[in-house]
Amino acid sequence: MNGGRAGAPEVVDARGLRCPLPVVRLAARARDLPAGTLVTVLATDPAARHDVPAWARMRGHATAGERRVVPDDGDPAHWELTVRLGPASRADDDGRPPR
Repeated sequence: MNGGRAGAPEVVDARGLRCPLPVVRLAARARDLPAGTLVTVLATDPAARHDVPAWARMRGHATAGERRVVPDDGDPAHWELTVRLGPASRADDDGRPPR
C-alpha cells in the first residue's frame, strides 16, 4: 500500500495488459480503499485513456489526472491515469458496466 490518501497515490501497474485488464485491476484495487484515495493506473494500452475515466464516472469516482510518460531507458511509453475514489460504488465494482 502506498498511502494514497495522505501521500503518494496507490499504484496499479497495468503496463503490458490490454483492455479490459487495466480497468479490472483498478476495480479490484479500489474495492479495498477508502473514499478520497488517489489511485494511479500505469497503462501502455491506449484504450485505457478512455476506459479508466469512463469507469470512474460510472462508479462515482473522479478523474484526477492524466500524463503520458516516455521513459529515457528504452521502456515503452505509458499513461499515468489518476482517479480519486468517491463513496461506495453504485454497482458491482468489477470493471463491468452496471446492468
